[in-house]
Amino acid sequence: MTHTYQLTGMTCTSCEAKVKSLLESVENVTNVEVSKEYDSVTISMDRHINLSNFQKVLDAKYTISAKQNIELEEQAKSWFQTYAPILLIFLYVSTITLLIQLKSGHIILMEAMQHFMAGFFLVFSFFKLLNLKGFAESYVMYDVVAKKFSFWAYSYAFVEVGLGISYLLNYNPLVTNACTFVVMSISIIGVLQSVFDNKKIQCACLGAVFNLPMSTVTIIEDALMIVMSGYMILNLF
Repeated sequence: MTHTYQLTGMTCTSCEAKVKSLLESVENVTNVEVSKEYDSVTISMDRHINLSNFQKVLDAKYTISAKQNIELEEQAKSWFQTYAPILLIFLYVSTITLLIQLKSGHIILMEAMQHFMAGFFLVFSFFKLLNLKGFAESYVMYDVVAKKFSFWAYSYAFVEVGLGISYLLNYNPLVTNACTFVVMSISIIGVLQSVFDNKKIQCACLGAVFNLPMSTVTIIEDALMIVMSGYMILNLF
């Protein structure tokens, strides 16, 4: 992707060369074109980079800024492009869940959550199993259990399959929801640590098929399963 920004503070051709060199040092930048005449810089990159990252490498005399609201628009566009797979899966599973409920003529919340969680675990485990080794290598980088016991990284995908089938068959709801609550609560610990520590690692929620960065989206995904399973446990009594 290529973006053009306003860049002030340049006074000569030497400034152009210096700014070009500094910006090219930023990770994922592939090309930089600087124009003192137009006070602008055009940057090509492998993935979207925030303006703050560019400003950090520049001298204090130079200021890089977005032209109008382009930066915000690009950030939003980049976010949706990055997380499109997860968003589509949630939309897909939610739509099927709603259609199942509408077929019966009315919506039963507990049943709807059961169907949603069945779809969630079965679809997410499918992507993990496409490259189990790749998933395990990513998962062991941040999960608190997998870091100590590597076999858990390989077992996790099959645990999700088991939970998905259990929800689909409505097998012993108390045990199924309790297992989900415990598994996802443990899983979210490593996710929270990675996000709060700003670790630039790949999220393994969709295995190694998609290169998704660890972020608050992963936290929301795990937290949703924890809340839903906890709610279903309370309503069983």
